[in-house]
Amino acid sequence: MISLNDYLYRGDTVVKILHCYSQDLRKSALEHNNAIDLAHSECLTLMIDLLEHNDFLTAQSQRIREFYKYMADRYPFLAFTFKGRIKSLIRLEEKINGNIVEFVYDYHRKNGTYPSEEQIRDQIGRIKDLIAYRIVISLPQCHLKPGESRQAREQEYLYEIANALPAFLEERGFTPEISGIDIQSNTIALPYRQFYRDYIESPKEFGYRSLHIAFFDHTSRSNIEVQIRTKEMDDNAEIGPANHLGYEKRQENERARREEIPMGENIFFDDAYERGMMLQGLDLSKVDVNMFGAADNNLINDGCGLYRGRLILPYEHLSRFQNDLV
Repeated sequence: MISLNDYLYRGDTVVKILHCYSQDLRKSALEHNNAIDLAHSECLTLMIDLLEHNDFLTAQSQRIREFYKYMADRYPFLAFTFKGRIKSLIRLEEKINGNIVEFVYDYHRKNGTYPSEEQIRDQIGRIKDLIAYRIVISLPQCHLKPGESRQAREQEYLYEIANALPAFLEERGFTPEISGIDIQSNTIALPYRQFYRDYIESPKEFGYRSLHIAFFDHTSRSNIEVQIRTKEMDDNAEIGPANHLGYEKRQENERARREEIPMGENIFFDDAYERGMMLQGLDLSKVDVNMFGAADNNLINDGCGLYRGRLILPYEHLSRFQNDLV
């Protein structure tokens, strides 16, 4: 089995690693008639195109920056950040394999059988966040009335922002994509419920909470994802699950999936599971990738987008009023 780990010790650039890994994976997929590895290779090729032909990102980020200016005018009392990034190679590889493992496992538990190759392949096609923008908001404590819930107020503003975003970006060449998830909550306006994935009303594992919406950018012919969350939600997503307890829980979940589907019953699950576990066990201090360095798995200097991704658009807005109640 070919894995990303095989290519991380030669001193190559991220782009060369992608070229070699995707080409070898494609060759192996064709030799063994493996449609899942072929789709995996095609997803890596999309990443290559993005890294080699990224001139459009400046124009794209400028159009998205217009929403930042809209928020600064409408919500001068909020503090918020706008961040854009290209997904890192390791995170992309984790997501491809994680999607396959989770889908096959859930399908088997529900139906007692295994999904078709086409159904599994679709899980790779669902990855729309090679380019992602994140909006993080925070309401300064000084704007709260006595006894008022900061969390509740921030969520009110968060959903207001979410309801304004789709139409705003549609006017600038972006089309929101249907999520396939039925949202019943009234916090998202009816016309936009079909586009959002609401992980605030329905949190994911480890308490992950955020709003996600995908768009197709007609100017660049690319997909993007926008995430909207509060500072508290962002802290949990960025540093909460990274603690030791979160790691142990992930390990327990992975072991449970392996026990549910014994080795040899489904080759696609086996390959994705093995690749995922190899990435979990990766010692980043031993990796030799151009423009990347790590003392350990926490102290990382990533200058190439191997592990942390590559920033596109960092904007910060501090609350303009520090003493007024809103």
